[in-house]
Amino acid sequence: MTVSRTAVLSDIHGNRWALEAVLDDIRRRGIRDRINLGDCLYGPLDPAGTARILMELAMPTVRGNEDRIIIEKVEKHPDATSLPFVRDALQPEHFAWLETLPFTARVDEDFFLCHGTPERDDDYLLHEITSKGCKRRPAAAIALKLESIAQPVVLCGHDHLPASLRLPDGRQVVNPGSVGLPAYRDDLPFPHAMESGSPHARYSIVSRSTSGLAVENIAVAYDWQNASAAAAQNGRPDWAGYLRTGKASW
Repeated sequence: MTVSRTAVLSDIHGNRWALEAVLDDIRRRGIRDRINLGDCLYGPLDPAGTARILMELAMPTVRGNEDRIIIEKVEKHPDATSLPFVRDALQPEHFAWLETLPFTARVDEDFFLCHGTPERDDDYLLHEITSKGCKRRPAAAIALKLESIAQPVVLCGHDHLPASLRLPDGRQVVNPGSVGLPAYRDDLPFPHAMESGSPHARYSIVSRSTSGLAVENIAVAYDWQNASAAAAQNGRPDWAGYLRTGKASW
């Protein structure tokens, strides 16, 4: 039986150390096909080093909301604390690469790629945020957001939480979690926290065969203490805690 395997990455956030560990794990497993769902460079870590690796790999990649804010001319954003650091670190070719990234993409006949939802790069597909906190979006509501998508597998990121969900119509939604930022806090649309619970780098493997589709969520150990120290040195003690613990409060 022939099995086609694809590694799905998202939300690297300039964490070169986590990205290198994930890529090493992918190579060790003999997986050649890779997909990247965006939010590649933003963060107080190593945006230029991360850009260099991703540009060399040239894997199918969509633009995330925090890729977009790097290249937007508007200077004020809700989460722009590290924006000057990132822009100062990047070279013209890195900005040019970000400009080429599409909002959504289709790979083969099976995969539809988006960062958030097909309509917005800053909205969660699998979760909804209310004044009472974060909760899983009902499957019917997810299907409604995907009603225009024909592909049987929808790949999304943005919320940093690994998940795989089969919709009533048979389509599969996969969120690989975050390669580079296992937890964070946000104030929009209401204050909320997203946390994977451990500092590991995350990605998913989607396997396709004649017998069906299988999804495996992978957690990879790497030197998160080094990444945490870099975040603290670059003025983000909040990120230092997220990276060290995988939790949004510590």
